[in-house]
Amino acid sequence: MRFGKINYLNLAPFDVFIKKYPLPSTFKLFLNHHKSYPSKLNKEFLFRRIDAGFISSIAGMNAKKTKSAIISYGEVWSVIAIKRESKLDYQSASSNALSRILKIDGEILIGDRALRYKLKNNDYIDLGEEWWKKHHLPFAFGLLCYNKHRDLYLKLSTSFNQKNIKIPQYLLENYEKDSQIKKQDIKKYLTKIHYKVSNKPKIALMRFYRSIRLNRIKIPTRF
Repeated sequence: MRFGKINYLNLAPFDVFIKKYPLPSTFKLFLNHHKSYPSKLNKEFLFRRIDAGFISSIAGMNAKKTKSAIISYGEVWSVIAIKRESKLDYQSASSNALSRILKIDGEILIGDRALRYKLKNNDYIDLGEEWWKKHHLPFAFGLLCYNKHRDLYLKLSTSFNQKNIKIPQYLLENYEKDSQIKKQDIKKYLTKIHYKVSNKPKIALMRFYRSIRLNRIKIPTRF
């Protein structure tokens, strides 16, 4: 069971959850050695080098999905366009597409790098907030998808969605050290992130996918 995970703070609650969830030791060993950024995990998933993982929502357009995702209801803090010359983020797929759909120019930045920038600067546009202004809907930046082991991942997703997970203090200290983002800022940031794909995120995904087709944006593929 090969699982790939986005190596950003937005999945800190999933880190806590998965450590306690009953899974084979080989799963957790692979997980600890297979963390990366979204656009790389998209390729790993599409080439079936991993069986499941959190991938970009644009890459999950035609994939088998669970009911877990990385969702914001308005501002997200970690997906921004800096007011500079237009430049896409090599780590991203969904956010690059979203900026095009929203017709937002600037340098796209995602993940912990974006969060660090947001906390120190004001010259940026929050893409989650802009999507909300336009559609009054949440936005799913990443989806938990699978190629194999359907029952296992659907059950895991359901269990994760039902948990109210709190990050232990020692882990917050580790995240602070690794990310160079203060603990209190990490805690505030995580209040912006939601994980359950309920009705509104489903509607938002359909609208996003429709916009991708209308704008003729290429989705990630194997070739």
